[in-house]
Amino acid sequence: MDSTLKFQLRLTVSPELASALRADSSGAAQVALQRILHRHNATVICQYDAFADYVSEAERLGIEKYSLYQWTRETIENPEKKAKYLRSFTIYVNGEQIYDEQTADEMETAILALCSESGASSGIRSGIERISKFDTNPANNPQPPRH
Repeated sequence: MDSTLKFQLRLTVSPELASALRADSSGAAQVALQRILHRHNATVICQYDAFADYVSEAERLGIEKYSLYQWTRETIENPEKKAKYLRSFTIYVNGEQIYDEQTADEMETAILALCSESGASSGIRSGIERISKFDTNPANNPQPPRH
């Protein structure tokens, strides 16, 4: 088994950019972001949509097989959490939600540069409010609830 850490990038974006990205995960609504994603064969997936898909699949195939069903369902039904996750996007590379550190670092650097171009207000212009990098080390990340 490969013990090398893998990484994931997540974006928090403006409501306007969120709507556009949900309609087209290639990032076409934000040309500079689309170039970065294309360079790494990446797309963005709305976390709310991923959660809703998980709940739908669990209900279709049997919730007993899905340990996070109840937590995920409660999350997407909570209006405050729904609003948060509608603006949160996971970057997938080659269809995978975790990837090597070099790829994560290159994309993070490029997206941070996009957000900082022309001063502090460009983050608002780009629609990207925050980028976060996570790794697969359980000690560094909150663990899902046990129920």
